Amino acid sequence: MRKLTYFIACSIDGFIGDPSGDAQAMYPFVDEEFLAFLKEEYPETISTPGRRAMGLDHLPNRKYDTVVQGRVSYDIAMEMGVTSPYAHMREYVASRTLGESPDPNVTVVSEDLLGTVRALKAEEGNGLGIYLCGGSALAGELIDEIDELVIKTYPIVLGSGMPMFGSGFAVAEFSLGEVRTFKNGAVVRTYDRKR
Repeated sequence: MRKLTYFIACSIDGFIGDPSGDAQAMYPFVDEEFLAFLKEEYPETISTPGRRAMGLDHLPNRKYDTVVQGRVSYDIAMEMGVTSPYAHMREYVASRTLGESPDPNVTVVSEDLLGTVRALKAEEGNGLGIYLCGGSALAGELIDEIDELVIKTYPIVLGSGMPMFGSGFAVAEFSLGEVRTFKNGAVVRTYDRKR
């Protein structure tokens, strides 16, 4: 079984962005040390345009070969004219309203998202998993399928905003794995789902 990993940035108080989902307040924490960590451990989580701008196209995918993201997350790239934000992976966009895919590398999932994710997890793998890119509603919908959390917590408090999981109340237990701290106060924690 391939793992579905929710790899997400958040504030200390658990928000992935302001009430509209804007996460720009977190960008200053992606400094030289933090970027070196991403390049070494999670290079595929850097968007294709970002990789190209930094000369990182040569870096192989280390953890994931497939990305699943929601429409709101995908729209951020579309607004910049990017139709395949993770062209170095297989891309799936969950959307009931997008219709036809604007890019041959992007598969739009308009029905049976759960079935699609379960099929992706059941694929014969090459040791690489599935990157759940966001957002909040999508993570809430797929919470029972999430096997691992990688939470990048930045040292800010937003007070209110978009939560990590846009879902109803339910308890899901995870066990703490690796913890990495950075000089700028950021912390990256990895959790595995208890099943």
